[in-house]
Amino acid sequence: MMSRERFERLIGMILQHEGGYVYDPVDPGGETKYGISKRSYPHVDIKNFTIEQAKDIYYRDWWLRLRCNEIQDDRIAQKLLDTCINVGAMTGVRILQRALCDVGQPVSIDGLIGPQTIGAANRADSVQLLAAMRYHQTMHYKRLIERNPKLAKFERGWMARANS
Repeated sequence: MMSRERFERLIGMILQHEGGYVYDPVDPGGETKYGISKRSYPHVDIKNFTIEQAKDIYYRDWWLRLRCNEIQDDRIAQKLLDTCINVGAMTGVRILQRALCDVGQPVSIDGLIGPQTIGAANRADSVQLLAAMRYHQTMHYKRLIERNPKLAKFERGWMARANS
């Protein structure tokens, strides 16, 4: 299956997580729509941003750069993409790398996606890897809230996202 077709099949759940237009002063992302933030994309007119424009950014800047198209299991590719979109690419990749170490696929935890991480992700038991990714994502959110208690308002949504 072509990468864009596969991406289109997997992006729907992520767009549901991200939702529509939001401008919450507590949210570190600032003004966002479909999860695309003004902070990361200052040239984008967020209020008039379309879902197709969001998909194009997610495909070009996230799916391809994270090499999700090289990860064989759809659930792992989708989880990596969703996690990175929410917590940032390097942090999301580190979550994957910690999970890989947990399931017996030792890799460097450097936040960089390369052949070592992709190969390990493709060799790992996907059910175990998904569970380990969910655990490390949950722990990441808990640490964020410990450091900044104002973020507790996002805990319920974050935990639902981590466990999806």
